[in-house]
Amino acid sequence: MSGYVLTPEADEDLSGIWEYIAQDDIEAADRWDAKLRDAFKLLAGNPGLGHARKDLTDFPILFWPVGDYLILYRVRNKRLEVVAITQGARDIPSFLRERTE
Repeated sequence: MSGYVLTPEADEDLSGIWEYIAQDDIEAADRWDAKLRDAFKLLAGNPGLGHARKDLTDFPILFWPVGDYLILYRVRNKRLEVVAITQGARDIPSFLRERTE
């Protein structure tokens, strides 16, 4: 498998994370953006690295932690699709319900 794609919502998540961190430190925001994008590339090359969380959702997605963040993704049409990036401490079931409504 090669490459990845971000859903529009995941792209907004990534921008929001950058903007939030950049309020205090633009260089730190750039480092987090790079760290997350590196994880997307890693997962695109190894999509089985993530794990399902049936305790959090029945959606067919996998989770991958990066620091305090979680990358939520799935494989679609032989491509890694990042569906969300969020804080790991967040109420994930509520977050996913909001996304699907």
